[in-house]
Amino acid sequence: MTVARLVLVPMGAALLRLLSALGRRGEAVLDHAASLATLTVKIFVHAARGRIPLHDFAVQCYTMGVQSLPIVVMTAALSGLVTTQQGGYQFTGAIPLYALGSIVVNSMILELGPVVTAFVFIGRVGARITAELGTMKVSEQIDAFHALGRDPIGALGGPRVLAGVVVFPVLVAIANVVGIYSGMVAAEMTVGLGRETFWYGARLFGHRWDLLYGLGKAFAFGL
Repeated sequence: MTVARLVLVPMGAALLRLLSALGRRGEAVLDHAASLATLTVKIFVHAARGRIPLHDFAVQCYTMGVQSLPIVVMTAALSGLVTTQQGGYQFTGAIPLYALGSIVVNSMILELGPVVTAFVFIGRVGARITAELGTMKVSEQIDAFHALGRDPIGALGGPRVLAGVVVFPVLVAIANVVGIYSGMVAAEMTVGLGRETFWYGARLFGHRWDLLYGLGKAFAFGL
């Protein structure tokens, strides 16, 4: 009886510590999620009331969109090339080559276009926004907004979030076009697949809702 008690007491204490740690971690996650949800609601409330500075919004659109175009185009072109090369190698002698058109088009629209562009966007734009707002927080510039009676959420967060929502689907659309065209050219040069045959395979296995699904993912990723 004493031995069993000596074994169960440490196990019970360890279990309590584990549950306590999980509870603290869960509370932190829920608190962070609630903060993000509150921030998002406040930003869209400011946008609905017309309190987002249009000049700052235009500047963010230019910085996020136009200045991100070179790396987005290069990444999309490489994605199309790699998909064609791998698909052409796997299909040789086993699957009709016209199916390669469907693989490239569907892969770019549904997955590679939104996801790869999102990684590029996070690395370039997300790091810049974090550095900007972090510096403003440390240097007490955000506190100055409060002192002047301005809401920093509408002045700083609103233009950046709305610009991401507007610009990112456009970047994904450009990435889709570039990736599909580069894949089509690569298929013609490597496996001899004509452009008409390429588009025949794309139309044969494609669905109308694919484009809407891909743009929906782009909107969510931009947000």
